[in-house]
Amino acid sequence: MTISPLLDTAISAARAAEAIIRRYYAGEVTVRLKADQTPVTAADVESEEAIRMIIRERFPDHGFYGEEGGMENADAEWLWLIDPIDGTKSFVRRYPFFSTQIALMHRGELVLGVSNAPLFGEMAWAERGHGAFLNGEAIRVSDIGTLDAATLSTGNIKTLAASHGWAGFGQLVQAMNRTRGYGDFYHYHLLAAGKIDVVIESDLNILDIAALTVIVREAGGDVTQLDGGPIGLQTTSLLATNGRLRHAVIELLHA
Repeated sequence: MTISPLLDTAISAARAAEAIIRRYYAGEVTVRLKADQTPVTAADVESEEAIRMIIRERFPDHGFYGEEGGMENADAEWLWLIDPIDGTKSFVRRYPFFSTQIALMHRGELVLGVSNAPLFGEMAWAERGHGAFLNGEAIRVSDIGTLDAATLSTGNIKTLAASHGWAGFGQLVQAMNRTRGYGDFYHYHLLAAGKIDVVIESDLNILDIAALTVIVREAGGDVTQLDGGPIGLQTTSLLATNGRLRHAVIELLHA
């Protein structure tokens, strides 16, 4: 397992954020609503500031795109994508399905990702060309090749439910061996570790899934938007598979 200076920085930043998140999780949390009516807490803001500070100290020329702090030095060759608490609603309601997501883009290509779920006890990371790891152990997607043996997990699918693709989704559910809704970071960790086989979401943003995209790809899976388009800064939907099921899933979704 090789840890580059970039990956070491991302892991260190995730650990710094974890210390802040744990402190707030153990105490009182004041919640306010942002303009888009999503919640934010001091833990979100402070943990993102800690992440930015650590990265900036080591790589002062890099840019940032953060959930709370917005864009900084957007034209930089290297752009860090940061969601300090992906799953703030879970954090506020005191259940552990939230995580810190840190990814790195180089000239528009995702090259590194760290996904840390402190209360869940899981940290996954990957760097392009070097494989994927969960709590320090190498992970790999499953080799399941048929839908009737596969497990599908969904997250936010409100937009899909209101679209023409809903009927195809229904056919897909019928074709799967099992369907679950693990959601958030967790079903991507499961997919990358070979424990489930397909993930579908239709309502997300790039900060939610940038790091997880790198992790799943480095574990041998594939990740695109639901329409098959590439993952980028404007992404709002996602289809991730173990790499063997994509054609079968697409065929039913777009039937």
